[in-house]
Amino acid sequence: MHFETYQRQALTTAKMDKTKKWYFALGLAGETGEVVEKIKKFYRDDKEEITKERLEDIKQELGDTLWYLSTLAAAFDLKLEDIAAANLQKLALRELTNKIHGDGDNR
Repeated sequence: MHFETYQRQALTTAKMDKTKKWYFALGLAGETGEVVEKIKKFYRDDKEEITKERLEDIKQELGDTLWYLSTLAAAFDLKLEDIAAANLQKLALRELTNKIHGDGDNR
């Protein structure tokens, strides 16, 4: 599936007004937290042995995270395709200039 297709289809299930950017941002934060919780339980409960159930849980939460990321981007009239391309370009430049490691947004 392409980002453009996903984003368009995700928006059909978004019942909140696109002007309510805070709703999508809070949802993204919440779902990201749920991903982290599943990973925590992978270490705590599963002794770092990935079970089929845990992997499915993580997949589901990552999907929810993707939905909120997609709808938040759309609320700002941004396309996931453009975000992904810009991110890869930024990382390639960091790799080229040997700044892939380190701190700061503008390295």
